[in-house]
Amino acid sequence: MAMAVALILIVVASVLFHFFSPWWATPLASNWRQMDDTLTITLIITGIFFVVINLFIVYTLLRFRHREGRQAAYRPENLKLERWLIVGTSIAIMGLLAPGLFVYAAYVTVPANVRDVEVVGQQWQWRFRYPGPSGKLGRSSVALISASNPFGLDPADPAGQDNILINNNELHLQLGQPVRMLLRSMDVLHDFYVPPFRARMNMVPGMVTSFWFTPDKVGRYEVLCAQLCGVGHAGMRGYVVVEDAASYQKWLKAQPTFAQSMAPPAATASAAAGAAVAAAGDVLAAQGKALAESKACVACHTVDGTPRVGPTWKGLYGKTETMENGATALVDEAYLKAFIRDPQARVVKGFAPMMPKIDMSDAELAALVAYIKSVGAAPAAAPKQQAQQ
Repeated sequence: MAMAVALILIVVASVLFHFFSPWWATPLASNWRQMDDTLTITLIITGIFFVVINLFIVYTLLRFRHREGRQAAYRPENLKLERWLIVGTSIAIMGLLAPGLFVYAAYVTVPANVRDVEVVGQQWQWRFRYPGPSGKLGRSSVALISASNPFGLDPADPAGQDNILINNNELHLQLGQPVRMLLRSMDVLHDFYVPPFRARMNMVPGMVTSFWFTPDKVGRYEVLCAQLCGVGHAGMRGYVVVEDAASYQKWLKAQPTFAQSMAPPAATASAAAGAAVAAAGDVLAAQGKALAESKACVACHTVDGTPRVGPTWKGLYGKTETMENGATALVDEAYLKAFIRDPQARVVKGFAPMMPKIDMSDAELAALVAYIKSVGAAPAAAPKQQAQQ
């Protein structure tokens, strides 16, 4: 009897929780209402089976409970019951699968007026690429990836010269414009997911996957990685900004093209010189802070003194770190730059050697080091020890 009562309470509580729960799906911000409808159908069908099966168990517990003087009858087969079960479960399974097949077919069949946007996933950051005036995305290859060419675009391909590169975690889209997301992964399995769009797709290394949607509500929406991609997975966040056509075009025109990013050495040297001038001030540190966010450094390092997967940056500069092999090293600019360039060369005691190697230009590296220095140097102590090799 106690088991029957418990099952009834579970069924009632589950149904009430569904209708009165504060946790509902986020407001829809795209054209994929079919996703919500499919989920609703799934909940209804599975909910009916959940209630019916548990109430049937309650019935059997009461109807066939043990009583003195009663003996159970063994019936190995019941053809009528088996037919009803086959018919009922078949209809339920078709009800679960059929809507999803239709929705998925529409999900991967793009409309004629769709615009392409490439999403590049890498532990633990997002990058984005738009076609330029030519409307084409240039060729890319992992063999071409470098600090100055993080997208791996082919410099010899004319179609890629006007491609617009977004080397941070913020994607802008035009309101009401269908967009096809072309997804690439640089390392492991990722998943580009925007909950308010009901849109997601796995990003598989070595291939390009895609889906499409039409943003229909102005706003700023968070991007998540929906596949466990390493220790910094939880910090692999980004944003989609949906705005009107005028604002979108203004933003797009302000972004650099691939040709501009591959500027001649003279222009690069000039930019580096300008960065060196700003290194003593807040400008370079601010650039480093933005870089730490876009490169997902904040997924493993804090600036408040709390250790995470990696050492905190608060008080790190000027500190003497102890390595796993017992050696010590002074945390100065040379140490930071060498460690970021090759994080597996040395292992800090108490931390696992799991920091990925992230390609950075000299200017980006200088900005990141400036930000780490600005977080706060280690307290002054006795004469600093020389780094032991």
